[in-house]
Amino acid sequence: MSCFLICGALFVAAAYVYHEIIVKGKRCTSNVKLHGKTAIVTGSNTGIGKRTAVDLARRGARVIMACRSRERGEAAVSDVKKESGSSNVVFMPLDLSSLKSVRDFAENFLKSEPRLDLLINNAGVYSDGRTEDGFGMMFGVNHLGHFLLTNLLLPPLKESAPSRVINVSSAAHNVGLIDFDCLNKHRTLRLGSTTSDLVKIYAASKLCNVLFTHELHKRLQGTNVTCFSLHPGAINTEFDRNFPLSILIIFGLVRWFFFKTPEQGCQTTLHCALQPGLEPLSGRYFSNCTVRNVYAKARDDATAKKLWELSERMCGLQ
Repeated sequence: MSCFLICGALFVAAAYVYHEIIVKGKRCTSNVKLHGKTAIVTGSNTGIGKRTAVDLARRGARVIMACRSRERGEAAVSDVKKESGSSNVVFMPLDLSSLKSVRDFAENFLKSEPRLDLLINNAGVYSDGRTEDGFGMMFGVNHLGHFLLTNLLLPPLKESAPSRVINVSSAAHNVGLIDFDCLNKHRTLRLGSTTSDLVKIYAASKLCNVLFTHELHKRLQGTNVTCFSLHPGAINTEFDRNFPLSILIIFGLVRWFFFKTPEQGCQTTLHCALQPGLEPLSGRYFSNCTVRNVYAKARDDATAKKLWELSERMCGLQ
């Protein structure tokens, strides 16, 4: 019996340590203030994007919450203002599945805002279907929309330098593959709509984020604009809110143990956006507030350049 109790106690202790250190992860330790600075956070009406907006607003930044839904975006602005104690938070409509919407957003921003210090490309989707322009939804939203947005906003980023671009990717990029033949022929990363297909498309879109950051860094050299990609961790969401109570109890325990809260999940974003001295690491990939090495495919110069040039053509930038 005593042996059983000892084993049980050791298991509980190990589980606690795992949850506290591995799951929760590191926190951004920067105490930088952002008074007089402007930040854009895409997809900031919920999740880690919203928590990022709260933190930046608390530090004094003017925060532009770029969201697709006006109703949800304006409600989130109200929440962020209340929680941060800042009134310098505004909503601007942005639908990354529409290149016209991206262009309209950039035009409105350039007309109304005098500077841009932080561009946080946080929004992302995991879904089937096509964008307004006929691209695969995950390729169009997770990569192409942010690619166009970033390029259109480079002038104020350069004028406000030192400034930073943060691309929220995922560890899923490690298993991603980019099929350029499929992109050229079908304007999507992969054909098919099975669960396996969707997982592979999502992973490929996240690989696009890392390769985009790699190439962007090369093109920004000498501008004092730096860029970073990152894995935020597995985040606790409300995907199971319609499940039966018995299942909710089980999933609730699993989610608590293995998944980060949005507050914990935004820490690497904040680290990349705020930590002083990261400039020499521009173009690199971060996880758990730490720079990480990536596989060769995620830092391949030829692939990154090819993706950039294809994205330019698809966005009409050439």
